[in-house]
Order: sequence, then C-alpha cells, then structure tokens
Amino acid sequence: MQLNNKDMIIEKQNNELTALRNENAVLKDALIELQQQMNWMKKQIFGSKSEKSCTLMNDGEQLSMFSQTDSEKAKVSDKEETINVPAHKRKKKRTHNDWMSKLEIEEVVHHIDTAALICDKCDSEMKVVGTEKAWDELVYVPAKYYVRRHMTETAKCLNCGSDESQDSMHDDIDKCSFRKSTAPSPLIPHSFCSRELIANIIYDKYNNAVPLYRKEKSLANKAIYLLRETMSNWVIHMAENWGVPVVTAMKTELLKSSVIHADETPFRVLHEEGRKATADSKMWVYCNGKLSDKSIVIFDYKPTRKSEHPVNFLKGFSGYLVCDGYQGYNAVPEVTRCACLAHIRRKFLKTLPADKKQQQTSASAKVIEYITKIYSIEEKLKDVSPEIRYDQRLAETKPLLDALYSYLESVTTLKGSFSEAVKYTLNEKKYMYSFLESPDVPVDNNRCENSIRPFTVGRKNWLHANTPSGAKANAIWYSIISTAYANGLNVEQYLIDLFSNPAGNIILPWNE
Repeated sequence: MQLNNKDMIIEKQNNELTALRNENAVLKDALIELQQQMNWMKKQIFGSKSEKSCTLMNDGEQLSMFSQTDSEKAKVSDKEETINVPAHKRKKKRTHNDWMSKLEIEEVVHHIDTAALICDKCDSEMKVVGTEKAWDELVYVPAKYYVRRHMTETAKCLNCGSDESQDSMHDDIDKCSFRKSTAPSPLIPHSFCSRELIANIIYDKYNNAVPLYRKEKSLANKAIYLLRETMSNWVIHMAENWGVPVVTAMKTELLKSSVIHADETPFRVLHEEGRKATADSKMWVYCNGKLSDKSIVIFDYKPTRKSEHPVNFLKGFSGYLVCDGYQGYNAVPEVTRCACLAHIRRKFLKTLPADKKQQQTSASAKVIEYITKIYSIEEKLKDVSPEIRYDQRLAETKPLLDALYSYLESVTTLKGSFSEAVKYTLNEKKYMYSFLESPDVPVDNNRCENSIRPFTVGRKNWLHANTPSGAKANAIWYSIISTAYANGLNVEQYLIDLFSNPAGNIILPWNE
C-alpha cells in the first residue's frame, strides 16, 4: 500500500512537472512574440522608416567607406544572378535650367555709373555697346488679395421720350427706354467666393495638407477674416457641383483599365448617423496600373469595411485586381485577384530576431532573401517590353517563387508572429502567382499605397471629418488633386480652369 502511495506521488509530481514545462514553453513563446513586437515598435519610433532589407537587417549601420578589392568584387559578381535585357534609352536628367526657361523672365540691367564712362587711357567718353547675363535668381511674389467688383451698364435710348412737351400721363406717349447689361452669377450663390480663392483653399487643404483652421489663421494674418466654417461650406458646395461629374467620368475611365489596385485606410467622421464618434470609417482607394498611359486615382468614402463596397465600386471591371490579404476582395466577381509581395515581405521583416548575429541565419532572413531576389529581377525588367518581361518572369521569377513556397511549406518550427507570417503567405499563394499571367501586373500593391499617402498625411493634420458630406467632399477632392498631380498638371491652375466653366462641364485631370 505504501508503494502505491509513492507511485501515486511520483506520478502526480511528473504530471505537475509536465504541466509546468508546457506552461514554461507557452510563456517563452509569448515572451519571444512580445519581444519581437517591442523591437518592432522601437524601430518604428527610433529607427529608420525604410523597408529595405539592407537597412533593417543591418540595423541601419553605415556601409564601409573602403572600396572593395578586385578579388572581392569578383567573388560578389560570381554570386550575383544576372539576366540579359536589351538596351533601352534613359530619360535625360532634368536640371533647373530646363524648368526655369519656361518661366516669365524679368531682366534687370545694372548700368555703368555715368562718371565711370570715361576711358582710363585717353580720357575720352565711352559708349555702352551691349549687355550679357551675369546670373539668374528665382523670385517669389506673395499672394495678392483684392476685390473684383462686377459692374453692370445701363443704356438709355436717345429718341424714346425725348419730347418733354408731351403729356407724360398719356399712355400713347413714348416713355424713356433703358437697357441693362447682364452680369455673371456668383460662383456660389450669395457669396463673395471667386474661382481663384476657392481653388487656392482646396489646393492648400488637399495638396499641401493645410487644415482649414490653419488656413483661417493664415488669411487673418493678411487681414482677410474668413471663417473656417464658411470655407468648409464652400468646399462641399464645389465638390457636389463641380467635383462629382469629374470623378464620375474618371471612374468610367478607370473601369476600362486592365489592372486596378485597391486599398483602404481608417479615418473618423464625428457625426455619422447611428455610429459613435470614435468609430472608424474607411477611405477606399482605387487606381490604375503604373504602366498605363495616364494615372487615375479615386478615393471613395464608406462608413465600413464591408465587401459590398469594392463589389459596388468595381461593378463592370473584369481585369486584374491587386490588393492585400483582406478576404472581402474575394467577393468581387469576374476579376483575377493578385496578391501583394510587399505585404508578405513586411510581415517577415517584423519577425527578424533582435540579435544581429541571429538575423542572417534565421528563417525570416531566408524568406526575405528570396523576396529580395524577386524584386531585383523586377527592377531590371521595369524598362523592357511587355513580351520580354513576361518571358523573363517565367524563366527567372517563377522558380524563385516556387522555391520560396517550397521552403515555407517545409518549415516545421512555427512560433509567434513568424507563424502568422507563414500562414498569411501560404493563404495568399493562389493569388501570388497571378502576376505571372500578365506583364502589366506588378508584384505588389505599392502603387496604391503610395497614392493613399497624401490622404494619411492630411489626416494627421485635420484629424477627422465633421459630417458625411464633408467626408465625401474629401474623397472627391483627393481624387481630383491626386490624379492631376500624378499626371504632371499645375494643380491649382487646373482647379481655376475647372471652376471657370459652368457646373457640370467636365475637364479631366490629365493631359490628352
């Protein structure tokens, strides 16, 4: 009986030991994950914001100032993979003389002092025979505010009612005839807003990320006392009457594209019906491919992240949809969904060990190495013809992609955030290969992420929208201004030209 008790005690202790070991393993995994998160947050706050592998994996250390020897260069060149691409022409590097030559020139001639127009040799009078350029300077003229007062003319007939001797009380006597000229209607009913003023307000807010309260202070400093509430109402009115027809036409053109990028970002609208002020709304962004002849970027405000929003927006589109791993995009019919390699790379960058010695041998570094090689090939293929890009991707990129997924499927040690990164990558596998079907499809969604950046910069300044109508106006003007800027237009002048036409007249924000 005593032996049985001892066995029971030993068995109980073994069970407790096993439970403690299991608990210890779980806590270690949790600690590793927390350390990874803490290291990532430190990098976000104190480190470089670059996502380049060489920057993050070397902790942003400066490269050696000493050049490589010939033998070292030979070793590196032997290891590097190369592909043959045909020669191509590069754009000429732009200098300041190129764009300054298109500006208005004001010549300032510095005359010789009259007393100095005497020859030092013979004391004879000298004559100015020519001028030459000494140097150029770029001049800025501060904004000028003035009142444009619209006046109407009144004309009087010189014959009608000219005979004052006639009884003016009789109906059959001709009375004086007058005629008045017609003045154009105000741009915004019952306001003093000009097309130049509202163009500048919209340009500053959406292109320069200047909130209306800062614009109010800036104008007050120039003795222009314009309330932010008034400017906000003007912006919304112009969006509804001038902006909506333009964005509708832009959307029609966008849906004709073979490639569309999609993404979304959160922001807050304070007074949405049935929603708390702290609830996040979504600004969806859609843009065409980088290889298109013109850039089109459209922002679309929606209160939620439901899949019905991209489904409704992309109705009629049947090309390639490049996006992140959000499953709501799967509901979009008749499209070929493509994954984003940058999202995959970003997830593994977060899982790199904090210890620099362990980075190079870690599984995360191995995955990043595959992805870096794929990007290296894409960089070499960006200026070649579509046919060559298609063939080289199949010959060079596809084997690397196969090797990447083969490696991930063979990895057995899955812990913490690395496990989540692997799971995300494997779930995206069927979409990751889609870019190999068309040379016009990129490997990532960076095109859309770069397009959404001006909105996120502005959001840091103006923080939130007050009403849904204001949020819709934000979407309209970010769409028009981002597109105009991407197509190289003078954005402020484009807005002035747009507002110079009656509401409903469409001037698309690209060069045709």
